Amino acid sequence: MIQVENISRSFGDLKAVNDLSFRVNTGEIFALLGPNGAGKTTTIKIILSMLKPDSGRIRFDGKEISSEDNGYKSRIGYVPESCALYENLTGFEFLQFIGNLHHIPEDEIKSKGDSLLEALDLGEVSNQLIREYSKGMKQKILIVSAFLHDPDVIILDEPFAGLDANAVSVFKEIFREQANQGKALVFCSHILEVVERLVDRILIIKEGQKLVTGTPEEIISKTGHTSLDRAFNELTGAQDIDSKARDIVDIIGNRNGKNNE
Repeated sequence: MIQVENISRSFGDLKAVNDLSFRVNTGEIFALLGPNGAGKTTTIKIILSMLKPDSGRIRFDGKEISSEDNGYKSRIGYVPESCALYENLTGFEFLQFIGNLHHIPEDEIKSKGDSLLEALDLGEVSNQLIREYSKGMKQKILIVSAFLHDPDVIILDEPFAGLDANAVSVFKEIFREQANQGKALVFCSHILEVVERLVDRILIIKEGQKLVTGTPEEIISKTGHTSLDRAFNELTGAQDIDSKARDIVDIIGNRNGKNNE
Protein backbone atom coordinates (compact mmCIF):
# COMPACT_ATOMS: atom_id res chain seq x y z
CA MET A 1 0.00 0.00 0.00
CA ILE A 2 2.81 2.44 0.95
CA GLN A 3 6.16 2.26 -0.80
CA VAL A 4 9.00 4.36 0.60
CA GLU A 5 11.71 4.66 -2.04
CA ASN A 6 15.22 5.88 -1.25
CA ILE A 7 14.17 8.87 0.83
CA SER A 8 16.77 11.18 2.37
CA ARG A 9 16.35 14.31 4.46
CA SER A 10 18.92 16.57 6.06
CA PHE A 11 18.67 19.45 8.50
CA GLY A 12 21.82 21.47 7.96
CA ASP A 13 24.73 19.10 8.48
CA LEU A 14 22.53 16.47 10.16
CA LYS A 15 21.47 13.59 7.91
CA ALA A 16 18.22 12.58 9.62
CA VAL A 17 17.17 10.01 6.99
CA ASN A 18 19.66 8.45 4.59
CA ASP A 19 18.49 6.56 1.47
CA LEU A 20 15.76 4.68 3.33
CA SER A 21 13.42 2.25 1.55
CA PHE A 22 10.66 -0.02 2.82
CA ARG A 23 7.11 -1.14 2.08
CA VAL A 24 3.98 -1.31 4.24
CA ASN A 25 1.47 -3.82 2.93
CA THR A 26 -2.31 -3.87 3.01
CA GLY A 27 -3.62 -5.65 6.10
CA GLU A 28 -0.33 -5.34 7.96
CA ILE A 29 0.83 -3.85 11.27
CA PHE A 30 4.32 -2.58 10.51
CA ALA A 31 6.65 -1.34 13.26
CA LEU A 32 9.21 1.39 12.67
CA LEU A 33 11.75 1.13 15.49
CA GLY A 34 15.03 2.76 16.40
CA PRO A 35 16.84 4.49 19.26
CA ASN A 36 16.23 8.15 20.01
CA GLY A 37 17.44 10.30 17.12
CA ALA A 38 17.30 7.42 14.61
CA GLY A 39 15.09 9.33 12.15
CA LYS A 40 11.70 7.79 12.93
CA THR A 41 9.82 11.06 13.37
CA THR A 42 11.31 12.56 10.22
CA THR A 43 10.35 9.43 8.27
CA ILE A 44 6.79 9.59 9.59
CA LYS A 45 6.46 13.27 8.70
CA ILE A 46 7.62 12.51 5.16
CA ILE A 47 5.03 9.73 4.84
CA LEU A 48 2.40 12.16 6.12
CA SER A 49 3.54 14.80 3.58
CA MET A 50 4.34 17.15 6.44
CA LEU A 51 7.96 17.24 5.22
CA LYS A 52 9.40 16.98 1.74
CA PRO A 53 12.34 14.61 1.29
CA ASP A 54 15.53 15.98 -0.22
CA SER A 55 15.46 12.97 -2.52
CA GLY A 56 13.39 9.84 -3.00
CA ARG A 57 9.62 9.47 -3.11
CA ILE A 58 6.57 7.95 -1.44
CA ARG A 59 4.08 5.88 -3.43
CA PHE A 60 0.55 5.13 -2.25
CA ASP A 61 -1.30 2.39 -4.14
CA GLY A 62 1.35 2.72 -6.84
CA LYS A 63 0.94 6.48 -7.28
CA GLU A 64 3.60 8.98 -6.23
CA ILE A 65 2.28 11.42 -3.64
CA SER A 66 3.06 15.08 -3.04
CA SER A 67 2.56 17.51 -0.19
CA GLU A 68 -0.37 19.04 -2.13
CA ASP A 69 -2.19 15.70 -2.46
CA ASN A 70 -5.17 16.24 -0.16
CA GLY A 71 -6.82 13.07 -1.42
CA TYR A 72 -3.98 11.01 -0.01
CA LYS A 73 -3.96 12.93 3.27
CA SER A 74 -7.68 12.31 3.71
CA ARG A 75 -7.03 8.56 3.71
CA ILE A 76 -4.58 8.72 6.63
CA GLY A 77 -5.23 8.67 10.37
CA TYR A 78 -2.44 9.90 12.64
CA VAL A 79 -1.84 9.56 16.37
CA PRO A 80 1.15 11.81 17.22
CA GLU A 81 3.49 11.12 20.11
CA SER A 82 2.48 14.32 21.89
CA CYS A 83 -1.14 14.62 22.96
CA ALA A 84 -2.23 17.26 20.43
CA LEU A 85 -5.71 18.24 21.58
CA TYR A 86 -7.72 21.44 21.83
CA GLU A 87 -8.26 21.27 25.57
CA ASN A 88 -10.87 24.03 25.70
CA LEU A 89 -13.24 21.75 23.78
CA THR A 90 -15.25 18.94 25.31
CA GLY A 91 -14.50 15.37 24.31
CA PHE A 92 -17.48 15.27 21.98
CA GLU A 93 -16.74 18.72 20.54
CA PHE A 94 -13.23 17.58 19.64
CA LEU A 95 -14.55 14.55 17.76
CA GLN A 96 -17.08 16.83 16.08
CA PHE A 97 -14.27 19.17 15.03
CA ILE A 98 -12.25 16.28 13.55
CA GLY A 99 -15.33 14.93 11.81
CA ASN A 100 -16.01 18.32 10.23
CA LEU A 101 -12.43 18.50 8.96
CA HIS A 102 -13.04 15.21 7.14
CA HIS A 103 -16.48 16.32 5.87
CA ILE A 104 -18.31 13.58 7.76
CA PRO A 105 -22.08 14.26 7.90
CA GLU A 106 -23.24 15.71 11.21
CA ASP A 107 -25.62 12.85 11.98
CA GLU A 108 -22.81 10.34 11.43
CA ILE A 109 -20.46 12.35 13.67
CA LYS A 110 -23.13 12.37 16.38
CA SER A 111 -23.79 8.64 16.10
CA LYS A 112 -20.14 7.60 15.86
CA GLY A 113 -18.94 10.06 18.48
CA ASP A 114 -21.50 9.08 21.09
CA SER A 115 -20.96 5.37 20.48
CA LEU A 116 -17.16 5.61 20.62
CA LEU A 117 -17.19 7.67 23.81
CA GLU A 118 -19.52 5.19 25.49
CA ALA A 119 -17.47 2.20 24.33
CA LEU A 120 -14.32 3.75 25.81
CA ASP A 121 -15.99 4.56 29.15
CA LEU A 122 -15.95 8.28 28.37
CA GLY A 123 -19.69 8.78 27.95
CA GLU A 124 -20.12 10.39 31.35
CA VAL A 125 -17.38 12.95 30.65
CA SER A 126 -18.18 13.61 26.98
CA ASN A 127 -19.39 17.11 27.83
CA GLN A 128 -16.48 17.96 30.13
CA LEU A 129 -13.58 20.04 28.86
CA ILE A 130 -10.62 17.96 27.74
CA ARG A 131 -8.32 19.90 30.05
CA GLU A 132 -10.13 18.18 32.93
CA TYR A 133 -9.36 14.71 31.56
CA SER A 134 -6.63 12.42 32.84
CA LYS A 135 -3.68 11.56 30.57
CA GLY A 136 -5.26 8.21 29.70
CA MET A 137 -8.62 9.77 28.85
CA LYS A 138 -6.92 12.30 26.57
CA GLN A 139 -5.04 9.50 24.84
CA LYS A 140 -8.26 7.59 24.18
CA ILE A 141 -9.79 10.67 22.54
CA LEU A 142 -6.66 11.18 20.46
CA ILE A 143 -6.66 7.61 19.17
CA VAL A 144 -10.35 7.38 18.28
CA SER A 145 -10.19 10.76 16.51
CA ALA A 146 -7.61 9.24 14.13
CA PHE A 147 -10.02 6.42 13.26
CA LEU A 148 -13.18 8.55 13.00
CA HIS A 149 -13.06 8.99 9.20
CA ASP A 150 -12.28 5.29 8.60
CA PRO A 151 -8.83 5.85 7.03
CA ASP A 152 -6.93 3.30 4.93
CA VAL A 153 -3.59 4.04 6.61
CA ILE A 154 -3.15 4.63 10.36
CA ILE A 155 0.14 5.92 11.76
CA LEU A 156 0.53 5.39 15.49
CA ASP A 157 3.41 7.07 17.32
CA GLU A 158 3.61 5.78 20.91
CA PRO A 159 -0.17 5.26 21.05
CA PHE A 160 -0.19 3.51 24.44
CA ALA A 161 1.33 6.41 26.41
CA GLY A 162 -0.74 7.02 29.53
CA LEU A 163 -3.17 4.12 28.98
CA ASP A 164 -3.87 1.54 31.66
CA ALA A 165 -3.46 -2.19 30.97
CA ASN A 166 -7.15 -2.71 30.17
CA ALA A 167 -7.22 0.12 27.64
CA VAL A 168 -4.02 -1.17 26.01
CA SER A 169 -5.64 -4.59 25.59
CA VAL A 170 -8.71 -3.03 23.96
CA PHE A 171 -6.69 -0.93 21.52
CA LYS A 172 -4.43 -3.85 20.61
CA GLU A 173 -7.55 -5.75 19.55
CA ILE A 174 -8.81 -2.69 17.64
CA PHE A 175 -5.50 -2.33 15.77
CA ARG A 176 -5.48 -6.02 14.83
CA GLU A 177 -9.08 -5.89 13.63
CA GLN A 178 -8.33 -2.80 11.54
CA ALA A 179 -5.48 -4.70 9.88
CA ASN A 180 -7.78 -7.67 9.32
CA GLN A 181 -10.13 -5.31 7.47
CA GLY A 182 -7.34 -4.39 5.05
CA LYS A 183 -5.95 -1.27 6.68
CA ALA A 184 -2.20 -0.60 6.82
CA LEU A 185 -0.89 0.41 10.26
CA VAL A 186 2.52 1.95 10.95
CA PHE A 187 3.38 1.54 14.62
CA CYS A 188 6.16 3.25 16.58
CA SER A 189 6.79 2.33 20.20
CA HIS A 190 9.61 1.86 22.69
CA ILE A 191 7.57 -0.81 24.51
CA LEU A 192 9.17 -3.72 22.70
CA GLU A 193 7.27 -6.41 24.61
CA VAL A 194 4.06 -5.04 23.05
CA VAL A 195 5.66 -4.67 19.62
CA GLU A 196 6.85 -8.27 19.68
CA ARG A 197 3.32 -9.59 20.28
CA LEU A 198 1.38 -7.15 18.11
CA VAL A 199 3.13 -6.40 14.81
CA ASP A 200 3.60 -8.44 11.63
CA ARG A 201 6.91 -6.96 10.45
CA ILE A 202 9.56 -4.65 11.86
CA LEU A 203 12.05 -2.20 10.41
CA ILE A 204 14.85 -1.10 12.76
CA ILE A 205 16.75 2.02 11.76
CA LYS A 206 19.72 3.87 13.21
CA GLU A 207 21.16 7.21 12.10
CA GLY A 208 18.56 7.34 9.35
CA GLN A 209 19.55 4.03 7.76
CA LYS A 210 18.05 0.55 7.73
CA LEU A 211 19.66 -1.96 10.07
CA VAL A 212 17.32 -4.92 9.61
CA THR A 213 13.78 -5.78 8.58
CA GLY A 214 11.67 -8.89 9.14
CA THR A 215 9.11 -10.49 11.41
CA PRO A 216 9.77 -10.28 15.17
CA GLU A 217 10.71 -13.95 15.13
CA GLU A 218 13.15 -13.49 12.25
CA ILE A 219 14.89 -10.55 13.91
CA ILE A 220 15.16 -12.33 17.26
CA SER A 221 16.51 -15.44 15.52
CA LYS A 222 19.19 -13.46 13.66
CA THR A 223 20.74 -12.30 16.92
CA GLY A 224 20.41 -15.55 18.83
CA HIS A 225 18.47 -13.88 21.65
CA THR A 226 15.10 -14.91 23.06
CA SER A 227 13.38 -11.50 23.16
CA LEU A 228 12.98 -8.52 20.88
CA ASP A 229 14.35 -6.05 23.43
CA ARG A 230 17.65 -7.93 23.69
CA ALA A 231 17.85 -8.28 19.90
CA PHE A 232 17.15 -4.54 19.56
CA ASN A 233 19.90 -3.70 22.06
CA GLU A 234 22.45 -5.71 20.10
CA LEU A 235 21.42 -4.43 16.67
CA THR A 236 21.45 -0.78 17.72
CA GLY A 237 24.81 -1.08 19.45
CA ALA A 238 23.71 -0.72 23.05
CA GLN A 239 26.58 -2.06 25.15
CA ASP A 240 26.62 -3.72 28.58
CA ILE A 241 23.01 -2.96 29.50
CA ASP A 242 23.16 -4.94 32.76
CA SER A 243 26.45 -3.44 33.96
CA LYS A 244 25.30 0.06 33.02
CA ALA A 245 22.15 -0.41 35.10
CA ARG A 246 24.19 -1.63 38.06
CA ASP A 247 26.54 1.34 37.76
CA ILE A 248 23.62 3.76 37.85
CA VAL A 249 22.15 2.02 40.90
CA ASP A 250 25.54 2.29 42.61
CA ILE A 251 25.69 6.01 41.83
CA ILE A 252 22.21 6.54 43.26
CA GLY A 253 23.24 4.70 46.40
CA ASN A 254 22.98 1.21 47.81
CA ARG A 255 20.46 1.41 50.66
CA ASN A 256 21.25 -2.09 51.88
CA GLY A 257 24.92 -1.24 52.00
CA LYS A 258 24.21 1.87 54.05
CA ASN A 259 22.06 -0.07 56.46
CA ASN A 260 24.85 -2.57 57.01
CA GLU A 261 27.44 0.07 57.92
